[in-house]
Amino acid sequence: MSSIRVAIIQWHIKPLAPEENYATACYYIRQAAADGAQLAVLPEYHLSGWVPDDPRWSEQAGQSTTYLENYKALARELKICLVPGTLIEKQSRSNPTSEEKDFRLFNVAHFISDNGTILGSYRKKNIWHPERPHLTSSTHEQHAAIETPLGRIGLLICWDLAFPEAFRELIADGADVIIIPTFWTPHDASAECLRVNPNSEALFLESTLTARCFENTCGIIFVNAAGPKEDFLGLSQVTLPLVGPITKMGNEEGLRVVDMDLNILNMAERNYKVRYDIGSEDWHYSYRHSSISK
Repeated sequence: MSSIRVAIIQWHIKPLAPEENYATACYYIRQAAADGAQLAVLPEYHLSGWVPDDPRWSEQAGQSTTYLENYKALARELKICLVPGTLIEKQSRSNPTSEEKDFRLFNVAHFISDNGTILGSYRKKNIWHPERPHLTSSTHEQHAAIETPLGRIGLLICWDLAFPEAFRELIADGADVIIIPTFWTPHDASAECLRVNPNSEALFLESTLTARCFENTCGIIFVNAAGPKEDFLGLSQVTLPLVGPITKMGNEEGLRVVDMDLNILNMAERNYKVRYDIGSEDWHYSYRHSSISK
């Protein structure tokens, strides 16, 4: 496809209110479809927010299958592809130790086709350190691109953005566009960091998203939670190499629908030849921790 019409959707996610948040999501998805969007993307943790210390949060994770089925039906009804942010999925643990819960929680993004079929899913691999007591990483799973009606697409989640290796694995597997549902707030910076730069997290996002597009000749669809500026960043955007963000939101609630020109990806690759180089037989970067000299 030469272009994709994309809807990015962000709002003030209400903690522990999945029905209310689901209704908000459906309202915006229907607006996006009415505006001709081929794809709509929601934020990470969009059903219950991020309140893992409340026991209701993990209880609500048990409802994720129901909501996923609802999103599949909505995609089929509206004939629109969906990445419904992330869902927290609960999996029973066999033979837990006395120190372990009898279940594990995974943070999962799904790509739903416009006929209601799940074409691919991704469990978050790079768990942000405050999440680690609550979530399980997909440590041993390879990042893999998904074949969709809109082209080959990769899924990452929030803190994965910090790791160029995640992008490289997806690009090596042919991904042209990478979708990143996110719940990234100003509070992800420590007090020490905020004294240096109160806007450090916005700077992190804006500079890294553009850099990842250039260094991988890919497009990025980044969707974050929104709300009061002291607690939320927003900044949901569609970003391309050569031009940077083609649309970018602030911290307001709502949606943006934009045409993503994929011809720009081809121009960037012809100029920088990133994919050509990493696909060559004598490509010199292939490393893991075990191959790095101490």
